[in-house]
Amino acid sequence: MGELSKQELMALHEKSYQARVNILKMMRFGEGHIGGAFSSLDIMTVLYNKILKHDPKKPKWEDRDRFVLSAGHKCLALYACLADQGYFDTEVLWTYNTLDTRVPMHPDEKVLPGVEFPTGSLGHGLPVANGMALAGRLDKKDYRVFVVLGDGECAEGSVWESVMAAGHHHLDHVVAIVDRNHLQVNGRTEDIMDTSPFEAKFESFGWEVKTIDGHDFSEIYRVLSEIPFKKGKPSAIIADTIKCSGLEFGEDRFEFHHWHCEQDKIDQAIDVVQKRKREEQAEIG
Repeated sequence: MGELSKQELMALHEKSYQARVNILKMMRFGEGHIGGAFSSLDIMTVLYNKILKHDPKKPKWEDRDRFVLSAGHKCLALYACLADQGYFDTEVLWTYNTLDTRVPMHPDEKVLPGVEFPTGSLGHGLPVANGMALAGRLDKKDYRVFVVLGDGECAEGSVWESVMAAGHHHLDHVVAIVDRNHLQVNGRTEDIMDTSPFEAKFESFGWEVKTIDGHDFSEIYRVLSEIPFKKGKPSAIIADTIKCSGLEFGEDRFEFHHWHCEQDKIDQAIDVVQKRKREEQAEIG
C-alpha cells in the first residue's frame, strides 16, 4: 500500500496549486471550463507525478501507461500537468484559445505531445480505453489505461456499454476514475439526470470499485497504488470532488462549469487561489 511522506504531500500540493494559477493565467484570453478542471486537478497531479509510467521525452513510447481525459472540456488541467511534466514549453499555455493554438478548448493529439486521444464529445473515452487495453493484451504489453470521466458525462449510454464490455472482457488494465462533483453545465447532476449509485452500477458489470475523497492526495495515491483492485476485473474509482475546488467564490456552483471571465477578474482569482494554498499548506505543516 502506497503512502506519501510529508515532503511528497507538500510537493504535490504545491504543483496542484501552481497548475491552478497557470490555468487562470491561460484564461486571460477568455472562457474556459474551469470548474471541472479544478475538480479533477488533484487526481491528475497524483497520476502524472506518482502513478503513470511515462516519458515526456518519448510521448509515444509503446510501453507507456495511457491516460485518456474522456471529459475533454477539462483539458485546462491536462495542459497544465503536461507542461509541468515537460511535454512542451510552458509558453505554449499562454496561447490558449488563440488562432492556430496547440492548446484549444478541447485536446488534440495531433498537435500536442502527451494527448492520447482527441476528446470533447462526451462518452467516448472509456470505449477508446477498452480498445487500447485490448490492443495491449494482443501485443502482450502490460501498460495500464487510466480514464477520467465526469459524473454528468455518465448520462451518456456509450459509457455504460463500455463499462459492460470491460467487465465482459476482464480488462484489469483499465482504470475508470469518475470525477463526482455533482454539477454539470446547467445544474446539479442528480436533478438533470441522476446516474447514481455509481458504485453499485459498476459492480453489477463486474468491476471492483472504491470511493475516495478526490482532493485528498494521500488517499488518491494510496488507492491508485492498489491498481488493479482485483486481478481479472477492471477498476473503478468514484472520486468525490468539489466543482472549481480552490477558487472559493466559484466552488460548488454550476455557473463555474464554464467561466467566461473578464480580464480584470483574473488577478483577483489568483489571489483567492494563493490564499487557499497558504491556508492548506499551513495545515499540512
